[in-house]
Formats: sequence, structure tokens, C-alpha cells
Amino acid sequence: QVQLVESGGGLVQAGGPLRLSCAASGSTFRLFDMKWYRQAPGKQRELAATVTPDGITNYEDSVKGRFTISRDNAKNTVYLQMNSLKPEDTAVYYCQGRSPLGLEVWGQGTLVTVSS
Repeated sequence: QVQLVESGGGLVQAGGPLRLSCAASGSTFRLFDMKWYRQAPGKQRELAATVTPDGITNYEDSVKGRFTISRDNAKNTVYLQMNSLKPEDTAVYYCQGRSPLGLEVWGQGTLVTVSS
């Protein structure tokens, strides 16, 4: 079974970059749809970015043009490159994988704090 571990969160100034990583165990990672969600304090979790097994990406409007999701199937890792960060990007970021059979796996989350 695939397990996910996020890393790369931290404190960054507004306008700065940060890259999150999500390392997956298991040999079927390449078949998973991978997503980055985020949950800001006091708000519901929202989908930020998606990458399919074939590398097709999609973004929530508020991150489009600033965030880039990518995957390296050889390293069993998905990334979220975040540029031009804003204080409103402050959130816990979660990696999620969904298998072709619909099994969903979540990471534990990594906190991103953007200071103004």
C-alpha cells in the first residue's frame, strides 16, 4: 500500500518561493492521480493542484500561475513549487494520492507560513 510523507514546509516571507515534496512508498505510485490540498486556519480543506499519471496538471484559480505541480515517477515523488507566495497561502498542505481503483491515501501534512 502506498504511503505518503510530505516535507519542505516552513516560514517564508511574502513574495518568496518554497518547494514542497511528497515521497511515496510502494511500486504503484506511477498509476496514482496526485493532488496537493491545503487547509488554512479556520477554513475547509481545498484542492490546490492535481497531476495525473500522464503528467496533466490542473490548478485552483488562486494559485494558477504561481504554483507548479510535478511528479518524478522514478523517485516516487510529487512536488509543489510555490512562487510569489502571499500571506493567504498560509496553510497546512497535504499530499493525496488516488489509485485507479479509487483508493485514497493522505500524507500527514506540512505547515507553510507566509509572513507579510
